[in-house]
Amino acid sequence: MSAKHAQAFVFARGGSKGVPRKNIKPLNGKPLIAYSIDCALACPSLGNIVVSTDDDEIAEVSRRYGAEVPFMRPATLAGDSASEWHAWRHAVEEMDKLGRPFDILVSLPTTSPFRAVEDVEACLKLLEQDPGTDVAITVRKAERSPYFNMVQISPEGNAEIVCKSREAFQRRQDVPDVFDITTVAYAVRTALIKEADGLFQGKVRAVEVPAERALDIDTPYDFLIAELLAGHLEKSGDRKW
Repeated sequence: MSAKHAQAFVFARGGSKGVPRKNIKPLNGKPLIAYSIDCALACPSLGNIVVSTDDDEIAEVSRRYGAEVPFMRPATLAGDSASEWHAWRHAVEEMDKLGRPFDILVSLPTTSPFRAVEDVEACLKLLEQDPGTDVAITVRKAERSPYFNMVQISPEGNAEIVCKSREAFQRRQDVPDVFDITTVAYAVRTALIKEADGLFQGKVRAVEVPAERALDIDTPYDFLIAELLAGHLEKSGDRKW
C-alpha cells in the first residue's frame, strides 16, 4: 500500500468527558495523542499523520510530536453528540480542498496507545488484497458471549440470554466466537465515507489483535490500567515502535 493512497488521522476533540482533556493527558510522561502519532510515523505505508481537532492546545501538542494540523474541525462536529463518521467526512473534504486527495482514511484513535505498527499494516493489507472490501477494523476476542453469559432485561423484568439459539449451550467453549470492536485502527475507503451514512453499510473485514494491544481508554479506571501497563512495557522494552 503506497503512502500516497492512505492517509492517517487522529480525531481528537477538546471536550472529552470520561477523562477530561484525555487526548493530551500525560501517559507515562507523554501526551496520549503522541502514541497514535508515533505509531503512524513508524508505519511503512503511512508517510505522515493529520490531526483533526477543534482545540488549539491539542493542535499545538500534535504539531510538537510531528503531526500536521492543516485545518481545524468546526464546533458542530466536536460536541458530545457529534458523529465520528461526519468528522471523517469533513476530513476527507478538507484534504480534497487542499489538493491532497487520498483513497483510504486510516483512523488511529488516541484511546488505544498500545497498538502496534503490524496492526495498522494488517488493516491496509486487507484492503490491498481485496478491492471489494470497504473497511478493515480491528477486533479482540470478547470476554463475554451473548450466546452464553450476556443477558437483557425484558419489559417484565426477566433476565434473558441476548442471542437465543436452538442449542442449549452448556459450556462457553461451545458457543460461536464473538469479538469486541477495538479502537486500535480503522482503515476505510474514502468512497464509502463520501457516499454512505455509516461503517457497516460497506463490506467490513476484521483484523484480530491481542488483548494487551487493545486496551481502550474511556474512563479514569482505564487510564490507571494504561499507566501501569505503560510503565511495565517501558521497563521490559517490549514496544513495537
